[in-house]
Amino acid sequence: MHPLAPAYPNPTELDDDTLAAHYAYPATAAAPYVRVNFVSSADGAVSVNGLSAGLGSKADQRVFGMLRRLADVVLVGAGTVRAEDYRGARRPTRGRDTPPPIAVVTGSAELDPASKLFTDTAVPPIVLTLPTAPAEQRDRLTAAGGDVVVLDRLTPDALLGELARRGLHRVLCEGGPSLHGALIAADAVDELCLTVAPLLAGGTAGRIARGPAGATPRPLTLAGILQADGALLLRYRRADPIE
Repeated sequence: MHPLAPAYPNPTELDDDTLAAHYAYPATAAAPYVRVNFVSSADGAVSVNGLSAGLGSKADQRVFGMLRRLADVVLVGAGTVRAEDYRGARRPTRGRDTPPPIAVVTGSAELDPASKLFTDTAVPPIVLTLPTAPAEQRDRLTAAGGDVVVLDRLTPDALLGELARRGLHRVLCEGGPSLHGALIAADAVDELCLTVAPLLAGGTAGRIARGPAGATPRPLTLAGILQADGALLLRYRRADPIE
């Protein structure tokens, strides 16, 4: 038995209600509440051969699925959507009949209307883009079933404001590093769920956040620990949660 096992449960051995309680959103949290979910190697790599899947495990996938079921919306950058071949969320949000929509941030609207994001989903993806994106590309995404939203800017306040306008307050950000970095710089991250895989990846892989220099470090509080097969599934909250 792993020495951590008595203290920190394995998420694959928890029932849905117990796991949901572990990752429940704070009842008094301000809206929107931004939770970021990432996996990294023990030496800080965000991917293996360009994909986060090389760092995953059954435990990480169980938590990944639960975080989606607790969220109102999944916010993700277009680069991650393309690299990971995103499709729509599959299981309904707890308390609702439909899965959370995938909201994609893309200034260029360069998404493939024939990709799984549009063809393998129960709810339309939300495409958050700019007026400078080619109108014909925006029209193709709309024709493919996308809910295309043109914003004046794709800054965190504008993105979260649009989601809040739709009543999508429990925001789960799944990356990529540039979007995460922008949210950090805007002091918009309320929570980080980080799986540390027991792996030394080396190579040139980036880190989980990449943003402008000079951002003030934000203190976090460790709010939960799970473990499975040497991987740690950590949950951090901002040290001064917004009430």
